Amino acid sequence: MIVDRGFRDALDLLHEMGIQTKMPAFNKKGESQLPVEDSNVTRLVTKIRWVIESVNGRIKSWKYLDRVLPNSQIPFVSDYVNIACAIMNKYWPELNTGDSEQDEQLASKMLYLSKQKNLLHEKIIEEGLDKRSCKWQKIDASATPYFPRLSEEDIRNITVGVYQLKLAPSYTREHLDDDGNYEVFTCDHKENLLCAKIQSRHISSKCYRVWVKYDDISVVGWYCQCKAGSRVVGTCSHVTALIWYLGIGKYTDNIFENCRDWSKYLLDARNLPDPVTVDETDNEEANDEE
Repeated sequence: MIVDRGFRDALDLLHEMGIQTKMPAFNKKGESQLPVEDSNVTRLVTKIRWVIESVNGRIKSWKYLDRVLPNSQIPFVSDYVNIACAIMNKYWPELNTGDSEQDEQLASKMLYLSKQKNLLHEKIIEEGLDKRSCKWQKIDASATPYFPRLSEEDIRNITVGVYQLKLAPSYTREHLDDDGNYEVFTCDHKENLLCAKIQSRHISSKCYRVWVKYDDISVVGWYCQCKAGSRVVGTCSHVTALIWYLGIGKYTDNIFENCRDWSKYLLDARNLPDPVTVDETDNEEANDEE
């Protein structure tokens, strides 16, 4: 049985009933990041659970079913859900339009990766590349030497999903400075290894350090300091954003065409108009005309 973290209090009961469960892992006390093994298994669980969440999302697209209902509606909810689901099954496109053989290949790949270690993470810890004593030089990402040019299909093979890829442009926008530069760091004694600081999407004061190792044709390793950043079954959003910009974004003119710029709806408080003195007789004439 695949469950989410809300079922944690029921796990003992399910096990007593002989039911094997899989649930996303929790951070242990005092830890800020999941171990590689736990992070890999968690990705397997969330990869399966997305089907459930997709169906729930469709059901909640009906306004009546997207809210807390009063108890008086309990006798009717089941019928309404059945009617809504019947309409969606009949007239809406299928959720799964993929190829079953490709799905099995992807599943086999993820199961294989879930048993692997994050070698780049181990290298960073052993050699102290995450310490301040290690010398990193700041450069503009457009000048990154020999980073391979990638396609979206290449990045999907790395992320084993599309969610992180969809977030990459918005993360990139947050990372650009006022001059439009995307800053990364190179280590003076490690070739083909980059580091960047990526802003958290949930905590404005939090930045995560991301490392990416590459060769002439592909990305061969990654690690991020975020909660799920140690996994090798796909990549977190921060790693994906860095790979996406270096492999695709810097070659694209309109990399933010799918991102909405809400700042255009804001007014700069410094540009206040000069106060205008209104003659009361003008107001009276206007009222009379109305």
